[in-house]
This record gives sequence, structure tokens and C-alpha cells, in this order.
Amino acid sequence: MKARLIGIPGTTGSRLVAEAWGDANAPAVICAHGGGQTRHAWGDTARGLAQAGYHAVSVDLPGHGDSEWYADGHYGGKRMTTDLQRICEHFGAPLAWVGASLGGLLGLGLQYRYAPLSALILVDIAPRMEAAGVERVLTFMRGRPDGFASIQEAADYVAAYLPNRKRPRSTDGLQKNLRQRSDGRYVWHWDPRVMEPGTQEERMQQSDYEGAARSLQIPALLIRGQHSDVISPAGAQEFQAMVKDSEYVDLHGAAHMVAGDVNDAFTDCVIEFLDRRYRPLAEPAVGKPVSSACRN
Repeated sequence: MKARLIGIPGTTGSRLVAEAWGDANAPAVICAHGGGQTRHAWGDTARGLAQAGYHAVSVDLPGHGDSEWYADGHYGGKRMTTDLQRICEHFGAPLAWVGASLGGLLGLGLQYRYAPLSALILVDIAPRMEAAGVERVLTFMRGRPDGFASIQEAADYVAAYLPNRKRPRSTDGLQKNLRQRSDGRYVWHWDPRVMEPGTQEERMQQSDYEGAARSLQIPALLIRGQHSDVISPAGAQEFQAMVKDSEYVDLHGAAHMVAGDVNDAFTDCVIEFLDRRYRPLAEPAVGKPVSSACRN
């Protein structure tokens, strides 16, 4: 199944890039990656969604992948969600949002500010985050600002960060998250200013996210990695208490990078929830049997 590349103008003159799979008339599902990733993080899940009868759209967040960088380097939450609302307007209602880490927080802020969504899936992210786990992620993302001499060197760096994940045989996936500078070095395919302290301060704070969560009036699912150090079981349970119509899954064998750790089980969970809570009732459910991993 081949993806269709889409360019969408943002509100600030910047251009956002996305890929779409499946029937454009089917219910749309927007997939938003975590900080420092690109739309390619969702390839297998997006194809699975399309096969299950959804119009799957994987977007490069502002400053990531092939979406343009903000000239002034300010990636505040309000500005980014305003741009992402343009994507929602492009695809129209109904819409579901699947957001990992930063993509999940932006989805929460997007719904709070503009309410364009009919369902929300948060992937290992919630208003209450564990400080040590967040710092570990940020340290990795801010490390090696001058990049890598080779793709293999970058692969070694990622492997050291994810010691519990089986190392892939090919570096093809990793290459999509890198770009080669004119001096030959490989750097991450995102604007490093996204992770600057000033940008972090411009994002919503925990109390803001708690307010956004309590205001949700749509079905929501939190998928937590069983071994996550970013979201604790207590943090997940707090989210459930905040959101009246919410569900919670602890996905076995996964850490913070849930979709990359156990993609098949993750995709099954997403489809099972969407089939029940998002797909129009008149449309027959499509997709393969639900993994028992989703029945927590």
C-alpha cells in the first residue's frame, strides 16, 4: 500500500507535510509522533489502520521531518496547535487523534482550544509525568548536537538509549529520522530549537494539561508502556479519574516508545478502540481480531 504525500499551509506561512493511506472518504485518523521523531514513526500502524478501513494520516509536526521550521525557533504549544488545527480543517470531521508523547500533548491542547476531534488516543503521555523519565528523554534528544559521522554511529547511540529493544537488522527506518548536512555529518531530522528551555516554557504546564483533560467530552484511551518511566500506573489512573469517558491499557513488553517496541499489539489496541468508540455505528467494523494484549 502506497502513501500519498500531502502539503498543508500552516497559519504562520509555514508548510506542514503529511502522508495518507487508505480511502479518503473513510473516517480519518491523524497520527502525531513524539518529539524528535517524524511521520515515518507511524508507517506500520498507518498501513494497519488503512487496512482496517480508516483514512490514516501521519503528520510531521512543526519543526520535524519535512514540515517547515519556524523562522524564529519558537515552538510554543498554542502556536503549534493552531497550525495543527489547519490539518484538522483540511480533513474535516469526524476525526480521531493518535498522539505519542509530544504528539499526544498537542492533541490534548488541540481539543482544549478548538475541539475538532471525535476521539483521542494518548500514547504513553498524560498530564502527570515522571520527572526522571522525562529528563532521560530530553537528555537523549539534546545529546550529540553536532550529529554523527555515519548512520551506524547514530544506530549505536539509539541502541544505547534503548537497551531493552531488539536492534533492527536494517538502518533504513533510522535514516528517515536523519538528514545529512553539507559537511557530510548526519543530524536528527528536526529543528533542535524545539528542545530549547524557552520553547519548553512556552508549552502548557501540568495544571493546564489537567484542565484540558478534565474538559474532554470525547472518548479517550491512554495506552501506557508497561515498562514506561515517563508515565507511572498512578499517573495513568489519575488520567482516568480526570476524564469521564476514558479507558486505560498497559501494553506488555513496551516502554515509552510503545509503537516501536510492540507495533502489532499496539496497532491492534488502537483499531479495537476506534472500532468501538469512533467508527460510525452504521459502518460494519473492519479489521483483524483484537490482540489479547488489549484486554487489560
